[in-house]
Amino acid sequence: RKLAKKLHPDLNPGDKSAEEKFKEVAAAYDLLGDADKRRRFDAGEIDASGAERPPPRQNYYRDYAGADTGHPYANTSGFSDFMDSDDIFADLLRRGQRAQANRRGQDLHYRLAIDFSESIAGAGKRITLPDGGTLDVKIPPGLVSGQTLRLKGKGAPGAGTGGPGDALIEVEVLPDPRFEREGDDIAIELAVSLSEAVLGGRIRVPTATGAVTMAVPKGSNTGTVLRLKGKGAPKRGGGSGDQFVKLKVVLPSPPDAELEAFVSGWAKGKAFDPRKEG
Repeated sequence: RKLAKKLHPDLNPGDKSAEEKFKEVAAAYDLLGDADKRRRFDAGEIDASGAERPPPRQNYYRDYAGADTGHPYANTSGFSDFMDSDDIFADLLRRGQRAQANRRGQDLHYRLAIDFSESIAGAGKRITLPDGGTLDVKIPPGLVSGQTLRLKGKGAPGAGTGGPGDALIEVEVLPDPRFEREGDDIAIELAVSLSEAVLGGRIRVPTATGAVTMAVPKGSNTGTVLRLKGKGAPKRGGGSGDQFVKLKVVLPSPPDAELEAFVSGWAKGKAFDPRKEG
């Protein structure tokens, strides 16, 4: 406050140097009174005026698509006179410079697309970066589209004793027209023939981890839903959801003459009406 009063523009009319110093002192005083700003300044994230510090220049990419590299930190030489003074503000700036010199590296962001089956079963993937480097990524079983994986220490290098940042990988699960995920369960619609629906039988059913055999009961119909236990997505607490198979009866195309003749004979004298209520 004492220094601010001394440098106040009203007491130094026309003195541009005093005016600039007054602004610096006012900004530093504001910094001291704000705990969050003080923390960010000590970490080298903002300068004494509260402005964001751009990252140091490095040969790395911000994201997988490639981006412009960072910019060097702003020069603090403008504070030289201010820093020479033996007060708390000079100490504040010196500590900020030390934090800047040992700043942790930036986190780098990437995007990765995987197949639906890989999201259920898990997989090992490799990202090739524009500069020729690679990142090996382990996809955990049961991952949901939009989740972000963190690879510690795989980000941009830090300055001085600051460690590297992390790689943050946002994963997109590509849709599979056969499957629809509903929480930990998976739904699928499966075509069956008229004979399979009427007489029953055993058929092969696709799942996210490979085809399995399923029994179709006699008298099944379009809309009948069967369950394959444990063939859904892995659950957080252990175990897996189920896969629900909705049957769809499909008639032969083009129409079969023998089937038409049989149904004509069968329908005579039958009172079956699927649209009858009750």
